[in-house]
Amino acid sequence: MADKHSVKTQWKGNLTFQAEINGHKVTMDAPEAGGGNDIGPSPKKLMLAALSGCTGMDVVSMLKKMRVEFDNVNIEVQGDVTDEHPKHYYQMHVIYTFTGKDLPLDKLEKVVKMSEETYCGVGALYRKAIKVSSEIVVVQS
Repeated sequence: MADKHSVKTQWKGNLTFQAEINGHKVTMDAPEAGGGNDIGPSPKKLMLAALSGCTGMDVVSMLKKMRVEFDNVNIEVQGDVTDEHPKHYYQMHVIYTFTGKDLPLDKLEKVVKMSEETYCGVGALYRKAIKVSSEIVVVQS
């Protein structure tokens, strides 16, 4: 039987909402220019964070299993938004920046591909609806 996840979200006034996820509280809000108080990220931008976190956990886990030593991994997800309502992302671009000494590019490419094609459920869902592309940047330390 498949897992079922549930998140409860409570209105906190104005345009602020607080979600509770496994005991962790996440505050969402709109920017002041949009009528909010800007005390948390917008729900739409959390979609970008969900993708970066999902693929990042995959990539780091697999690199550790491969015994690839690295100093840092940064993931930037850029999303392009439609002009018309309902405004939504029509494409995302993921930039993986790996920092380390003599990093094996073939292994970096392999773990990114495995995350994108096999493991990251967030990316798998997004790819059914929008274009998702990626690139790898290596910084020597």
